[in-house]
Amino acid sequence: MKKIRFYILLILSFLVIEPTRAYTLVIDAGHGGKDAGALGYTSKEKDINLSIALAFGKLVEQNCPDVKVVYTRKTDVFIELDERARIANRNKADLFISIHTNSTAAGLAGTKASGTETYTLGMHRAAENLAVAKRENSVITLEANYEERYEGFDPKSSESYIIFELMQDIHMQQSVKFAGLVQQQFASHAGRVNKGVFQAGFLVLRNTSMPSALIELGYINNRVEEQFLNSADGRAKMSRAIFNAFKSYYK
Repeated sequence: MKKIRFYILLILSFLVIEPTRAYTLVIDAGHGGKDAGALGYTSKEKDINLSIALAFGKLVEQNCPDVKVVYTRKTDVFIELDERARIANRNKADLFISIHTNSTAAGLAGTKASGTETYTLGMHRAAENLAVAKRENSVITLEANYEERYEGFDPKSSESYIIFELMQDIHMQQSVKFAGLVQQQFASHAGRVNKGVFQAGFLVLRNTSMPSALIELGYINNRVEEQFLNSADGRAKMSRAIFNAFKSYYK
């Protein structure tokens, strides 16, 4: 009996001494610095991404005291794609969210395309998904020695994306679940067109070791959507929608 009590006390002592690790959320505002991202009529993608990321993070900080929020950037600075993933891995993140703004090949010629999309890492056979991944991944050409850093990966070559079809994402189920919640909230809370959840070969998601998703907030070369995303009302609705999705996923 004495030995049993001793072992119980020993186990309890370890439970008391070992601190509980806080749930960690890493928020990545896509692009930044010399990488403006997609261009709109009056704004740049990097600025929209940052404003929504900061507003979303503030909601989490104010309402979820048990969640540690880490930002890959809080200012207009350039950060390599692989460094964004390393930030998440170093902080042992439980969820990684990369925030972006979409655009079509038409650029400032304009588009009628509208709506939000959320991506997870995975199969990307659909041509339109591959096109989005190529556009977002092209930022690595601004990085020094990107051929060596990304092991010969060419963001413009379809052959380079074959590796994503061979990778097994152990966090796929959780990633897809979160992505679905985001899309639901964009539609119900922000009144956006829900274009759905997709899978694509985004480099920023490839090296993360936790559930992760990349959000496309809307089309910056659609005048109406660009105006909405740059408005105070638009920022509030979109950041709140992402927060609602996170809160539901976290619970």
